[in-house]
Amino acid sequence: MSGTGVWFVGARGNIATTAMVGARAVARGAVSTTGLVTEREPCTRLDLPEMGSLAFGGHDIRDGNVVSSARELAERNRVPDRETLASVEVDLEGVDEHVRPGTALNCGAATDLADGDPLEVGRTVEEVVEWLRDDLRTFRRDRDLDRVVVVNVASTEPTLADGDRYGSRAALEGAIEDDDRELPASVLYAYAALSEGCPFANFTPAVGSAVGGLRELAEEEGLPHMGNDGKTGESLLKTALGPMFAARNLHVRSWEGHNILGNTDGEVLEDDRNKGGKIRSKGDLLESILPDIEHNRVRIDHTPSLNDWKTAWDYVHFEGFLDTGMTMQFTWQGSDSALAAPLVLDLVRLLTHAADRDESGLQPHLASFFKAPVGVDEHDLSRQFDVLHEYVDRHATLQPEEATTPTD
Repeated sequence: MSGTGVWFVGARGNIATTAMVGARAVARGAVSTTGLVTEREPCTRLDLPEMGSLAFGGHDIRDGNVVSSARELAERNRVPDRETLASVEVDLEGVDEHVRPGTALNCGAATDLADGDPLEVGRTVEEVVEWLRDDLRTFRRDRDLDRVVVVNVASTEPTLADGDRYGSRAALEGAIEDDDRELPASVLYAYAALSEGCPFANFTPAVGSAVGGLRELAEEEGLPHMGNDGKTGESLLKTALGPMFAARNLHVRSWEGHNILGNTDGEVLEDDRNKGGKIRSKGDLLESILPDIEHNRVRIDHTPSLNDWKTAWDYVHFEGFLDTGMTMQFTWQGSDSALAAPLVLDLVRLLTHAADRDESGLQPHLASFFKAPVGVDEHDLSRQFDVLHEYVDRHATLQPEEATTPTD
């Protein structure tokens, strides 16, 4: 067996497509490794899977194919550029053999993106889970893979109202057997992944593997997992600038953040049910960094003409010495998928590294990749990077059987 499988939930979406194009382009030497944390010191000292060894597949509720998705991105967003896409199109043509229909159970507005009936139509929850598990088994067998890592990059789903009822493995598995139709798709994908021995990363604000039953499952099966909600733009800046204000003892009175974005994610976030989780993950991180902040608000609006680009405008009102009122404003503009895709590939490589060393449970050294890192209270970006670097220092000189890391 050889190679690492990457199974995307949302395989024909912008982030997954950009990640696949980017991985193949890096492997072919067609682009640089800019944006990949694992391609700079100190992470280059770790024994990580090569980009060329990654094989791709996934679930999606939309029809189409990955090559068409990549061409549309190149045409509408100029990312990737046509030359880069041309260099990897032949590599992408076989991916759709391993893209299977997915579930959109309790995904709110995201369900409207489906081109046909999602898996839950006409099936019990238990049957849906078995379908998802069988797809993972088939992918691993057909591609003769050492390991498969599952990454959720689907559109945001509504917040799970009462996750505590799935607080144990027994409770969760009982709910699946009892056809609990309130279980969200992100939990079903995570359960299928962990049950099939696959490390899991949740790059969305959905609950994913954060429920207690899945954390217990990951521990018992000896599997690493981490989430939630990839930190790529405005929130990245907040976790860098917020500690600056705190360290200088400057009192932040108000922090207003206004985000506009196009693509299907922006469309889904027009629905207040789906927007809630994203607003929380973007806003709450400031509360721990600046506990005395008086006003902290985030807005998100869909601007269709932006396509895959997003813009954030932030206004920070703060006080300094002699109670002097001052302001800082900044504008962040970026390609949503080009910011997210390299982080997704980093997570695949680092979770593979952890799994190869039998490191189970939550992976706190990956907190810097997420807005709301599960099990981690520290949001200061520099301190999160310190934890990652400490992890590298512990592992860089050790053989897999010698490395140990605290589990969840």
